[in-house]
Amino acid sequence: MHSPHYLFVTPLILSLLFGASTATAESLNEELGNALQSGEVNLQFRYRYEYVDQDPTGPTDPIAKDANASTLRTRLVYNSGNFRGFKLSFNIDDIRPVVSSDFNDTRNGKTEYPTVADPKGTSVNIAALTYTGIEDTKLVFGRQRIIRNNARFIGNVGWRQNEQTYDSISASYAAGEKLKLFYGYVDSVERVFGPDEGTPAADYDGSTHLLDADYELADWFNVTGYAYLLDLEGNGDDSASNKTFGLRVDGQFALRDTLKLDYAAEFAQQKDYADNPNNYDENYYRIDGGLSGANWGLMASMEVLEGDGTQGFQTPLATLHAFQGLADIFLNTPADGIEDLFVTGKLKIAGIDMMLAYHDFSANKGSQDYGTEIDFTASLPFANYYTLFIGGAVYDADNFATDTTKIWAMLSADF
Repeated sequence: MHSPHYLFVTPLILSLLFGASTATAESLNEELGNALQSGEVNLQFRYRYEYVDQDPTGPTDPIAKDANASTLRTRLVYNSGNFRGFKLSFNIDDIRPVVSSDFNDTRNGKTEYPTVADPKGTSVNIAALTYTGIEDTKLVFGRQRIIRNNARFIGNVGWRQNEQTYDSISASYAAGEKLKLFYGYVDSVERVFGPDEGTPAADYDGSTHLLDADYELADWFNVTGYAYLLDLEGNGDDSASNKTFGLRVDGQFALRDTLKLDYAAEFAQQKDYADNPNNYDENYYRIDGGLSGANWGLMASMEVLEGDGTQGFQTPLATLHAFQGLADIFLNTPADGIEDLFVTGKLKIAGIDMMLAYHDFSANKGSQDYGTEIDFTASLPFANYYTLFIGGAVYDADNFATDTTKIWAMLSADF
């Protein structure tokens, strides 16, 4: 796993400041010490039990047992005080199996079990220097969390115990509350499969550029444009590299009282990029429409990732668990692409946030039915520090993958 490549700016900046004079250096030293000492330390725990019942694909399929993954993530967070517009941030994560380790974490060799990609290890997940001394601008240097828009293309994969983060230089600019601009240069992506090397790759190397702009034209109409040029090489494989250009519009109409009409429409075009050996040109589009109230919501959606029979539209840096069903059957887009027609209902009762969704999956190229899926989640924060989560996903296969059932129980604590 790579170390953050951009933290060299910290000693460089400090050396310039301290080099002015002895008096200035003493003053800055005291100011810096106060900023470090006034920083906040945060301790987080997240225990999760994940059960997976995945039917074998045939008599030779090595997956013959149900997975019982019991893992604990311990996260230590430090954020310094402000030093002339600069702040330091560190996250150290430790992931350990507890009680039960009957699952394939991608590193433990237990291939007789379904995959639950939460490998054991300790890593520096965030090590970043943030500068906010320029009006309306934020600069971040080092290993950082990057989530763009709804995380459909660029996300942190926060569902997995080991978060995806980026060795990057990024700049954000906000002109009032209407216009927001972002650019990030990414040297390395630290993936959820680390920190140990293996397959899938623990990290992606390359020269990746992330650009997007968001503008609120009206209270009910927001426009986002983006260009994501992903140069991704992992374990000598460049097939994840692509360039995507897209446009999204979304908003919310107030109908009466708390009743609102929610909508979104998005289109993107993707081609191979950098050293990707595959030559392809595929599109993405999505339409959402629904109603919501103070404690409920109902949305009907269609999401399409095209495929030509050889290559499908790919989103290798997305928070994939949030899309195309919680069972994670379609983490890689099939060669024939995918069409996902789904309905999502949300309800909040007695402080419990609940979600129920139904998906109907089919191929974009041809008429093949992939399968259907039902998802359910419920989340309850309590006693200031804790959150209890339960969920389940049932995928009923027709012509893609096999029947899969997943159940989760999770308890988080944030001190």
